[in-house]
Amino acid sequence: MTGPRIAAFFDVDNTIIRGASAFHLARGLYERGFFRLRDIAWAGVMNARYQLFGENTEQIDEIRSSALNIMTGHSVAEVVAIGEEVYDQVMELRIFPGTRALLDEHLAAGHEVWLVTATPVEIGDVIARRLGATGCVGTVAEHRGGFYTGRLVGDLLHGQAKASAVRALAERDGIDLDLSYAYGDSANDVAVLSAVGHPFAINPDKRLRRHALAAGWPVREFRGRRRAATRRGVRTASWAGVAWVVGLALRSVQRRLQG
Repeated sequence: MTGPRIAAFFDVDNTIIRGASAFHLARGLYERGFFRLRDIAWAGVMNARYQLFGENTEQIDEIRSSALNIMTGHSVAEVVAIGEEVYDQVMELRIFPGTRALLDEHLAAGHEVWLVTATPVEIGDVIARRLGATGCVGTVAEHRGGFYTGRLVGDLLHGQAKASAVRALAERDGIDLDLSYAYGDSANDVAVLSAVGHPFAINPDKRLRRHALAAGWPVREFRGRRRAATRRGVRTASWAGVAWVVGLALRSVQRRLQG
């Protein structure tokens, strides 16, 4: 007799991978001529804000609009190929070992493992495949004839939209959400965490930490043994990233002036 289907749902950014996966992809796209220097500078600032202050709806909307504009006219196959390279070169090195261990434990227990992310589903699929996960539920960018149109199919997978997607997946595949698990880092993940019987806060921002403690949810911290030292390290790395893109922009301007 087959038992109930159980799944573990993992957020990606700052839960599995340190920082914003979209920023790492943006750098890879920039290096291959997808967009202008000021776009990568903007992406660097967004990544720094994300790591320093966590998510907010306004920031997510900014990222969505910019990302859709960047992708317009490019082929799906090209973006997937670049995503594979970026994973191998950057993302794999930024995976939290503690989260990876949790993911592997669920797979070993025979659970389905799904990534649930606002990241474009094609990139989420790359990450899921490399981690051995069952699959990914991500934001769907419209494409026709294999090329992106610059529009979304449905909503950006964020906040309540994540929870709705998880419920729809569970209904489709017969997953028992009361027996299932979810992992997230942001207060914006509360909706999807609340949809399962076993929610966990991973590397939580301040609002999610408060909510988790009040609700009695387990908290896991994989960013380092001492949170104060970790916060200083994140700030240093984030502002170093901003300094890098600003310096890159200034060097580019200098070269043009000298030319």
